Amino acid sequence: MLLNARQRQELVNYLFDSQKQQNNLADSPCVISETYKVRTVIDEPFTEIQVDNLHFCQEQRLVCISEQVIELTAKEFDILALLITHPKRVFTYELIMELVWNEDYSYYSRKAVNNHVSNLRRKLKVTQDSPDYIKSVVGIGYKFEVP
Repeated sequence: MLLNARQRQELVNYLFDSQKQQNNLADSPCVISETYKVRTVIDEPFTEIQVDNLHFCQEQRLVCISEQVIELTAKEFDILALLITHPKRVFTYELIMELVWNEDYSYYSRKAVNNHVSNLRRKLKVTQDSPDYIKSVVGIGYKFEVP
């Protein structure tokens, strides 16, 4: 659920366009008026964040450090996206679980978030001199901060 408003609308438009091609829209019980469809521009700029030698692009799901591509799992990328797009904001374990996993946090332990963040930190630490961008807030959660 880490899609921005434009991405969500593109997905809705794509799904409705697919439905139009498969079925005759007049036969469909669910007809969406054109007034509710928002046209998007494909040429809209990417959501890119540059912090020191860390480069993040949300739409390409790309993370680079010193021009070296960092391979992240889907959950690791989503956690980084959540933190990097809201720098200095503290996210609780429960909120990260809700926003990234889209599920009730009571089904999982904090250990799941800790493991993913630990792996993410390890992958972002390409050299000994690399800064730690993800800071722990003891007993609460995590935040993204430029050292």
